[in-house]
Amino acid sequence: MFELQWTDEAKATYKLLKDNPSEKARYKAVKKTLKLLAENPRHPSLQTHPFLSLSGPNGEKVFEAYAQQKTPAAYRVFWYYGPSRGEMTIFAITPHP
Repeated sequence: MFELQWTDEAKATYKLLKDNPSEKARYKAVKKTLKLLAENPRHPSLQTHPFLSLSGPNGEKVFEAYAQQKTPAAYRVFWYYGPSRGEMTIFAITPHP
């Protein structure tokens, strides 16, 4: 199990999804993705892969995980390992770029 850390941006986006009734389906998908990431970042349904256009604040390799598929503006979760062993930082939660 990984302990999830959050950037302020990711935390704010998650809260907006949670607090907006019209975003219920997206919130549920993102919440499930975060649970799977903490348990197993390589879970097949996440389709986790490196996202080469971004790097973490200290040059960390950033990964992208799918929260939604086959949906207009499908949401993705961007994350990296750290800052400490057994932790991962949720970098951004956003529609597919």
